[in-house]
Amino acid sequence: MATDIILAGAESAAVAGRLLLGGAFAFAGLRNIVNRSLLASLIGARRVPLPAVTLWLGIVLQIIAGLMIVCGIKVPLAALVLLAFLVAATPMFNNFWDHQGLDRANRINGFVANIAIAGGILGLIGQA
Repeated sequence: MATDIILAGAESAAVAGRLLLGGAFAFAGLRNIVNRSLLASLIGARRVPLPAVTLWLGIVLQIIAGLMIVCGIKVPLAALVLLAFLVAATPMFNNFWDHQGLDRANRINGFVANIAIAGGILGLIGQA
């Protein structure tokens, strides 16, 4: 009986984790649509070719892969896609080495947060 309760709790935690992690990416993708002009200029400033295309590719990946995780569809594949997205986007938008003061501290925080999110993604892949 106690094991049943623990297993039910673990299953509930896994579903909640998928909802939170996948939902965060889907939300971020939708938010990025609103901020697309600024984000495309930031991507272009990092000398990424075709910044608008790169941005839209990232937005589509965030939304679709995030929703796949929320819905429990091909979760390991969607998680790998989001991990690849993080590996590309993190140094692009959290380039703390190019900044000073408070801006540097904020970018370091974003970098560390993305590392933690990558850990959550790897945990999700490990559950599959």
